[in-house]
Parts: sequence; structure tokens; C-alpha cells
Amino acid sequence: MTQERLGERLQNLVLDVAIVVINSKICSGEAEDLGKESLCRYLQDHALRLAGYEVVPDDREVIRKRLMSLCEEQDLRVIFTVGGTGVRPTDWAPEATRDVIEKEIPGIGEAMRAESLKKMRTAMLSRGTAGIRGTTMVVNLPGSQKGVIDNLATLLPILDHTIGKILGAPPNKNGVVKAPE
Repeated sequence: MTQERLGERLQNLVLDVAIVVINSKICSGEAEDLGKESLCRYLQDHALRLAGYEVVPDDREVIRKRLMSLCEEQDLRVIFTVGGTGVRPTDWAPEATRDVIEKEIPGIGEAMRAESLKKMRTAMLSRGTAGIRGTTMVVNLPGSQKGVIDNLATLLPILDHTIGKILGAPPNKNGVVKAPE
């Protein structure tokens, strides 16, 4: 397939995303998932199609297996993990993500932390990262509702460009890669 034809095909794709909330208390029913509604609405408002939403416990191996399965069995463009990015003994999202991805994109985590530090000093404790497995990008988001939305606001302006690059789309005349709308 030529680069031009690939670019044409990408224009017709929708960005399918999945959310994996990492929280043992929600998973066991001990706590309510208070962020689901606002997160799903935010994604919809930004033209992202939610292909899956699930909660898994704070267990590195469980997280790794679920991320691997989503990357290999579904045609997703992005998987957002929510929670597990801090320094608690149970926080394993970055390690499980690194177990799965083939290429790390550390600049995404760095940018989200830098922007979050402008609002909250404890943002420096976030260890979230991002990376690619096949044609799926995995991004770690913090567990707080506000932190999720703030981090997505930092990421979304470059999401189309990033996904276009991952999928091999050609740049336009300005050098910008346009991913699916």
C-alpha cells in the first residue's frame, strides 16, 4: 500500500480507546468508581470512541496480562490506564506497562507531570509513562478524577499526530501527520 493510500485510509478511521482502571477497592466492590461518568463523557466530547471500560486489581501480573490481551486481541488505538502511577506499595501501572510495550514514549509522562506540577506539587510523585505495542499506544493516567482530565488535556492535542505516526501515515505539506478523525 502506498503512503498516499495509507493516509486516505487513516482519514476514515475512528480512534477506539479502552480504559483500564487499576484499583483493587473498586474491583472488589469496596469503593465506588466515581470517575467513570466524567471520564467517559470527556472522551466522547473529544471524539474518542470508548471500546471498553474495565476495572482490574492493583496487581502487576493481572495488569500486564490485561494490557497484553487488549493490545493483541482488539483493534484499539489507545489504552488509558487510570490509577496505580504513584509511590504506594500497590502502584504497579508503569512497571506493568513497560512489561507490555515495545517502545516507550517517556516524553508523554514528562509532559503530563510538567503540566500537573503547575497545579499540584505532589504531581512529581506520579510515575506514569506511555509506550507502544504493535499499533496500540498505552498511556498511564493518575487515579484522581481531576488528574485524569488534566493529563488528558495535555495529551489530546498531540494524540492524532502520535497515532498517525504509529500507523505510518505520511505528513501533510506542513510536516504534520494527521491521524483518523
